[in-house]
Amino acid sequence: MRQVEVSRTIVFDAPHRARSFFEALIADNLDLGRPENVEIIFGRRVRCDTPGTFRTAIDRPVIDPDDKGVVVNIFYKHSRVKQYLKQGRAMRIETVINCPRDLRCNARLPNLAELQDKARAINRRILEAERAGQGTVLASPAFERIAHPTADADGRRTPALRFGDPRVTAPHTPGQMTYDLRRLRLAGLIRRIERTNTYVLTTDGIKFAVFYTKLHNRLLRPLMAADQAQAPAQLRQALDVISQHVDDYISRARLGKAA
Repeated sequence: MRQVEVSRTIVFDAPHRARSFFEALIADNLDLGRPENVEIIFGRRVRCDTPGTFRTAIDRPVIDPDDKGVVVNIFYKHSRVKQYLKQGRAMRIETVINCPRDLRCNARLPNLAELQDKARAINRRILEAERAGQGTVLASPAFERIAHPTADADGRRTPALRFGDPRVTAPHTPGQMTYDLRRLRLAGLIRRIERTNTYVLTTDGIKFAVFYTKLHNRLLRPLMAADQAQAPAQLRQALDVISQHVDDYISRARLGKAA
């Protein structure tokens, strides 16, 4: 077997909305080709010495290039996942295996069924990763449950995981790990695999991780850099207006500015 392609097609019931949905989906997942994401999608570990270039490439379709669509390619060694909108109404995912050994599968024809199963699993995992990224709207009760201290049925108290806390949004030392793992577990964001020291994210854990990441990257970081030259002109103008109003209030209150 020199090349095997396994595809999955999802047809939209409202084709006129398919393109806008697909474009938003691609914009949210441009980093799927990074090594840490390729590990999840392909189910293979990527180390610093793993051969290959791991990246996301956005290309025009070879067939019917005038369709005004794009093709997203996610590469792993000699293989790739291709995702695009077909005929404006169906999202198609194709896993193309050019070397079966990329997935630890022998290349002889009797191994075709095993290779197809692994390719279908890749198609499923990329959808799961994209769905997690889209499902990040947090209802107020769920957000409050994480942002405030809680207690479980046995009365064990869980400290709050407040956004902006360095222990919540940044890496920390190994000495803090046991305590923080307990916080995350009691908050329902991770669960421990029995008889191991390994934890996996729960459904809520995935949502909160993606939500906090998006909030920081798309809102807080751009706003904090709003006075820089590279910031959009409209944002810098709005910031100037706010600063002027603050200065006016200080002047009318006859309060001096801090040195």
